[in-house]
Amino acid sequence: MEIQDNVTKNNYIDNRNNIINKDELSLFKQIKEDLKTPQIKDPAYSNFLELFFNYHGVIATIHHRIAHRLYKRGFKLLARIIMGWNQFITNIDIHPAAYIGRRIFIDHGIGIVIGETAQIGNDVTIYQGVSLGGVSLEKTKRHPTILHNTTIGAGAKVLGDIVIGENVKIGSNSVVIKDVPSNSTAVGIPAKVIIKQDKKEINEKPTTTKLPDINLTMFEYILCRLKVLENMLDKDKYEEYLQKCKNELALKENELSKVYEDFLKALNDK
Repeated sequence: MEIQDNVTKNNYIDNRNNIINKDELSLFKQIKEDLKTPQIKDPAYSNFLELFFNYHGVIATIHHRIAHRLYKRGFKLLARIIMGWNQFITNIDIHPAAYIGRRIFIDHGIGIVIGETAQIGNDVTIYQGVSLGGVSLEKTKRHPTILHNTTIGAGAKVLGDIVIGENVKIGSNSVVIKDVPSNSTAVGIPAKVIIKQDKKEINEKPTTTKLPDINLTMFEYILCRLKVLENMLDKDKYEEYLQKCKNELALKENELSKVYEDFLKALNDK
């Protein structure tokens, strides 16, 4: 697993965790692509005019495309003014020095913060309340690098100079402080990798995340127990029903124990 992750890193980032081989489009082509992205990624999209009134993420991204180019050419104050205005109208705070790849989709967007040295690859989806923040005051690479095809759930905090691999899903409200390998799902505070998917599964079912559903299993178990208790009130039917339910109840107990063991194992998996 580590070897595969190192290969991924070597293919996409340099020794300072900056993305290499960046796709450089003209400003016009990049903005045109940004305007098309919600149509592809958002089922709620219905009209082009919505982009200018309901998609704060698109507005913030376009502002950043302009400000980032100005910042790289030395017009840092002007770039910061543009992104300050953007923050005022969208409530999305993106530093103009941060690199953002192609076809990023910022859904809803309210409360998103992307720091100065953050690096974001292509086809990344970011939901509201996400912070790509730093944990150091030194003038170095102190914000995360997000590789291609990653989804970051609402309220997640990705902190420090870490690398989030390709095809990763970060659970809502998770706090990520360590590297996450490619093709993984990470959840919790602090976030832990709970599943590592193969590439074939991701290509076939890109939106499916298999997580142990302890609540559902427990609920089904409780319903089964309630049926037994209810039928105890009817003495004539109790013996017959108890014999019928005995095997089902035992299976539920075994299933519940197995799911709970898998959950504990996942939490302890590093």
